[in-house]
Amino acid sequence: MSLGKTWFTPKEAASMFGIDEKLILEWVEEGLVRCERLEGKVAQVNLDDLKLEVEAFLKSS
Repeated sequence: MSLGKTWFTPKEAASMFGIDEKLILEWVEEGLVRCERLEGKVAQVNLDDLKLEVEAFLKSS
């Protein structure tokens, strides 16, 4: 169980990792990153999922 905050807005997450928010939203749509939606829009993304995708993205670059 994580003791820190694990859900962030896509904008906050993009800033944390230095990646484009559009890439995060692509991963959400592909089902790679869990999200919470509010009124049909992605409100928050799961940081643990995002870390895994960023690591894979960097390895493939």
